[in-house]
Amino acid sequence: GMRPGIVHRLDRDTSGLLVAARNDHALHALQAQQQARLMTKIYLTVVDGRMKETEGVIDAPIARHPTDRLRMAVIAGGKAARTHWRVLEDLGDYTLLEARLETGRTHQIRVHFASRNRPVLADPLYGPKRPRATFGLTRQFLHAHRLGFTLPATGEWVEFTSPLPADLAAALVKLRHNAGAPVENMLLE
Repeated sequence: GMRPGIVHRLDRDTSGLLVAARNDHALHALQAQQQARLMTKIYLTVVDGRMKETEGVIDAPIARHPTDRLRMAVIAGGKAARTHWRVLEDLGDYTLLEARLETGRTHQIRVHFASRNRPVLADPLYGPKRPRATFGLTRQFLHAHRLGFTLPATGEWVEFTSPLPADLAAALVKLRHNAGAPVENMLLE
């Protein structure tokens, strides 16, 4: 059929890039790349708290929460899930991270960091009921920033980048100000 196929979905209120296939051949080829973990999916996120290391991997299985059907949770026997992360910027009480998905489970980044007591900033589902601050955000600080895959038709590797949208960029300025960092320190221009 000619209906475009969305190869991977973004959570509600997560901004950034997604892949749509224009035909069935491309859809199946891209889905196969995704299943084989050959697609690069990099997100930018701010978490509440400091990280002890500069980079790491969260390897923890994810399944539907046993009582709250809206949520996912880290659950033994869930589906394998791996998130690679590295610190981009120390924001005092908060941290700007790059998170690379090895698997793409529902809410994976949000669930993984919340399970480490580092919830994504302003996350209504996995963050604290009363966050310390939201820095003007009305949604979680999570953005699908970079996407790489092989074009099914040509076999060429392509990468796309999406800059931080206005609301997250504005929150980052406030976070830097709050941390006492010089605002010229604009990592993501």
